[in-house]
Amino acid sequence: MDFDKLAWWKEERKKVIAKVSAEFARRDVKIGSPVYIRIFKQSSILQLWLKDKNSNHYSLYKTYPICRYSGSLGPKLKEGDKQSPEGFYTVTEDSLNPNSQYHLSFNIHYPNAYDKAYGRTGSYIMVHGDCKSVGCYAMTDPQIEEIYAIVELALQYGQEQIPVHVFPFHMTEENLLMHLSSPWYPFWRNLQEGYLMFEETKQPPVVTVQNGRYIFTAPYSHPADFPPLYTSFLQ
Repeated sequence: MDFDKLAWWKEERKKVIAKVSAEFARRDVKIGSPVYIRIFKQSSILQLWLKDKNSNHYSLYKTYPICRYSGSLGPKLKEGDKQSPEGFYTVTEDSLNPNSQYHLSFNIHYPNAYDKAYGRTGSYIMVHGDCKSVGCYAMTDPQIEEIYAIVELALQYGQEQIPVHVFPFHMTEENLLMHLSSPWYPFWRNLQEGYLMFEETKQPPVVTVQNGRYIFTAPYSHPADFPPLYTSFLQ
């Protein structure tokens, strides 16, 4: 008899949700809280952040070691280059694939508008299980079960899209200056703007693309609420 993956996940999901529910209760986080994901290539980690119950700020829920990713530091340029992308991506409900050949997976929607502006190509870039990568970010199966369940819950509870921000390394000034001679230094400077905005506000920035650059705005209701450091980004 063929293995029914969807039936398996329906049952396994209950166990995973029971486990994370207990962890959420200890952290005063509600089930279905909005999610934000950050990936750092050099340190090979995936951070999962959750929106606080009583504020608009996000707190770090857990850091997962990435089992494997493809290529080196720098963005993905074309289909088949076996390079994992860097930039600002999203997960939506149609991204989820519980029937994945890589245990469980969700698509991060590469190429985005920025990638397309530079003629970059590729498809089916995922965060998935099975610890194998030809351009994706691969986790162990127990890790992806937990991450997938939390992402799925957030989408089911009304989060329209989950930001997935992928960086070559932690975008500190010190780290950037170590890569001053890299051809990707200007690109990484642009990524740093989004990284620093989250560090300052603890809210994922709103990301758009204009004239071949990422543009970031903080998700505040009124310009007067913006931190002074970032008011200049909007002018």
